[in-house]
Amino acid sequence: MVVVAQKNDENTLLWKISGNGLQKPSYLFGTMHLLCADDARLSDSLKQVIKQSEEIYLEVDMDDIMGMMGAMKHLKMNGNKKLQDILTAEEYKKVKDYFEKKPSMIPLEMMQYFKPFFISSLISEQSMACEAQSGMEQSIMEESRQYKKEIKGLETVEFQASVFDSIPYELQAKELVKYLDSADKNVESTKELVAVYKTQDLKKILELTEKEDGGVGEFIDLLLYNRNADWVEKIIKIMPVHGVLFAVGAAHLPGEKGVINLLRQKGFTVKPVPNKVVIGVQGKSA
Repeated sequence: MVVVAQKNDENTLLWKISGNGLQKPSYLFGTMHLLCADDARLSDSLKQVIKQSEEIYLEVDMDDIMGMMGAMKHLKMNGNKKLQDILTAEEYKKVKDYFEKKPSMIPLEMMQYFKPFFISSLISEQSMACEAQSGMEQSIMEESRQYKKEIKGLETVEFQASVFDSIPYELQAKELVKYLDSADKNVESTKELVAVYKTQDLKKILELTEKEDGGVGEFIDLLLYNRNADWVEKIIKIMPVHGVLFAVGAAHLPGEKGVINLLRQKGFTVKPVPNKVVIGVQGKSA
């Protein structure tokens, strides 16, 4: 199978899905879950897509307040395990020392029951050099509220959390310690990913995601590709009579096993849509 490489003029996060019997076009948009608020801006093209879409699907239904609040129980390791049990005393001290220097809203005594990857995510969030943080999902939801659009999810929070149960907690814990040992490098990696995201180069985003996989490269199918295939089957069932916006992590879109190529293999036409975000005088775009 020949996979056409992404051209420079296709550097965009927004894609139009049409053909193959669709009554109305639908759209794909590649998100980044955590950004500085000033970077989580919507282009005029994306705003128009939100306005005309009948439904909006994110990875999970972030408009389900009760469901999101109940997500806490899914963050915990099975079997009542805790971080202190699966790390050496020296390794656990590194984690403890970090949170003593940089306290979190969630105390370590409670957090140590979490799956270690979620702790790594929290540390990554704390390392971002900005006062206010957001994500493209939040910006999309805010824009959609004025049109009273219904937000839905391709997955449940419970399913997303369960994915990490398939990766040994011990491996996750060791990677957490490595993450702390490479704090400066990880800050630079996050900056690089944000910079590339702003260029909308999906191919490079996928390369960085596969490279910075937290030592779990053998689980890339579980974390990325299997979910892509599952989403495409759901997307195909949702689209026929609705104009829908599907907004998922940008790394899920490109590549041979990405959502764009999988939809094309199913007979759909998927074309790039310009998504240039213009910096306004008052900074209303970025």
